[in-house]
Amino acid sequence: MNYRIIFILTLIHFTGDFYSSFFTPLLPAFVDKFGLTLAQVGLITGMVRFLSFIVQPVTGYLADRYETRSFVFAGLFLAFFFIPFSGIAPNFWVLMIILCLGSIGSSMFHPSTTGMVPLYSGTRTGFSLSIFNTGGTLAFAVGPVFITWYTTRFGLEQMPYTAILGTIAFFFCIRYLPVPISENFSHLGFIGSIKENLGKVYKSIFLIWLVMVLRAVTGQTFMTFMPIYLADKGHDLVSIGFIFSIFILAGTLSGLLAGYLADRTDAKKIFFIAHALMTPALLLYLYLPGPLVYIGSFTAGFAALATLPLGVVMAQKLAPKSRSMVSSLMMGFAYGLGGALSPFIGKLGDIYGLENVLFYSAFIPIITLLPILKFPRVA
Repeated sequence: MNYRIIFILTLIHFTGDFYSSFFTPLLPAFVDKFGLTLAQVGLITGMVRFLSFIVQPVTGYLADRYETRSFVFAGLFLAFFFIPFSGIAPNFWVLMIILCLGSIGSSMFHPSTTGMVPLYSGTRTGFSLSIFNTGGTLAFAVGPVFITWYTTRFGLEQMPYTAILGTIAFFFCIRYLPVPISENFSHLGFIGSIKENLGKVYKSIFLIWLVMVLRAVTGQTFMTFMPIYLADKGHDLVSIGFIFSIFILAGTLSGLLAGYLADRTDAKKIFFIAHALMTPALLLYLYLPGPLVYIGSFTAGFAALATLPLGVVMAQKLAPKSRSMVSSLMMGFAYGLGGALSPFIGKLGDIYGLENVLFYSAFIPIITLLPILKFPRVA
């Protein structure tokens, strides 16, 4: 296990997702600034996730085909450069364009970096991927606390200055990141490379992907709309950022634990236990009163985000020659498709009430238990 390269890949993941984490906890501020409806909030989130849904598989295919660092650095630059300018957006449409450009950047670096992890993990692929994943989840834990504190103290208009942090990490990674190793599929087209690498395992890959999509629907619903729900319950912006960070930090811990256990036991068992616990944990998050919401946020995040690295681990072991492609399917394609439903969910919230939508979304993980039982055993 090459700890230095794993650290650099994790730093890239942390930096990009640090900036990607800004907009969700700031949604209440954008709602107040622009008078947004829940449907408009859902449209922003849906477009951001939809771009991830589109861009990541394409970038994953290209990353398996070409040995270049361009996808990593172009993506990282778009994320840390554009997202801070959301604070000075003059209207709803400019805000959405800025966030979409940042989302495209985030989608570009994920497949390449995730595909590189197994090359430097030795026999500890599950643990290495969980460390890499921790970079992202930790960023989503720290980012909301930082940006809600920053904007409360300095205002949304001062957000562009936060790009300085990303610039420092950007030049460090340019100095030390090695060139990715491709699988030399340049002689195959998009469909040809899929047939070559997923032909025998496509049913298993699809099953894992389906579970990841359904998990993403629930996870993205709570991550997008709980800040607005909490604001309606009287929590201020800093408190919301802290609660949101606890949710993500709990997922960071459970992801590390899940990755560690995946190297020692069947990942299928971990999937089943985590998804069985998600519904009661999310209901606690929704209904625990007062300060107990912090406990509810921790338990919900611990259950909801535990399996995020495991889908990638299982897919990469099933299709080892298409590391970046299957990583993009399990992360961007599943995550993006799940999040792309946010406009629809936001509209339902406008019609039936946000609390009702969150309540019924908490039961989606139960649907995943049967497909999980059909997962293959991956050594």
